Amino acid sequence: MIRVEREEREGVGVALVILDRPEKRNALTPGMLTELVSEAERAADRGDALLVAGSGRVFCAGFDLAMCQASPDGAVMRLLLTGLSDACRALRTLDRPVVIAAHGAAIAGGCALLGGADVVVADRGATLGYPVVKLGVSPAVSVPFMRQSAFDGATRTRTLLPETFTGEEAARQGIVHRLEDAADAVLDAAREEAFRLAALPSSAYAATKQWVNTLEGVVARRDDERGLEASLGLTGGEEERARLGALEFGGPGGSSGGGPS
Repeated sequence: MIRVEREEREGVGVALVILDRPEKRNALTPGMLTELVSEAERAADRGDALLVAGSGRVFCAGFDLAMCQASPDGAVMRLLLTGLSDACRALRTLDRPVVIAAHGAAIAGGCALLGGADVVVADRGATLGYPVVKLGVSPAVSVPFMRQSAFDGATRTRTLLPETFTGEEAARQGIVHRLEDAADAVLDAAREEAFRLAALPSSAYAATKQWVNTLEGVVARRDDERGLEASLGLTGGEEERARLGALEFGGPGGSSGGGPS
């Protein structure tokens, strides 16, 4: 479900980590999130930049809600929320460049992953958002990472209101950093950004990123852990069970879509 390719240009390496469930719109599973953390660690060991992308028509449609629906006690949801928090932290604290190619759509858990990137590339018409409150799920796990990227006020608006928004709007709010006109141009543009950043002096990049992370204070203050605890506190609850239980899945990609985060 995760495919990894390594590219090199003039001695500069980029690890391309691809979410590879196109038939499910790359809906996230606990195993995929664990693999993403492991690949971030391997990229750090090799000194590579990390480029995260999705196969098929969209980057990521969120958690696999069919898995969550089949686990009404909330066990799968807890694994997904914990894995998402771990993945965002691993990306955010990696001392190498992290670029995400968010083409087509980045919804819920998929949108939350953007908070771990140094640079996010998307297309103008991409669909982004955190439409999970309406499922009885709290996107609190996403907030500590999102608020370090989004401009003032955007985090509150985008997590409390379930409406999605375009890539162009996300760029105005600081969530996306480079826009392309077409979805099929996003990966090449993200690859360009990854190699550009990977070619910078590694020690200077690492020291700067570590200092920025220190000033942001997400990990030092345990904001990420508290956000995760807030989301975990609702898992398996009556509201969540009722909303997830009412969902119907069918057709291409039917077991995914808008999963939390």
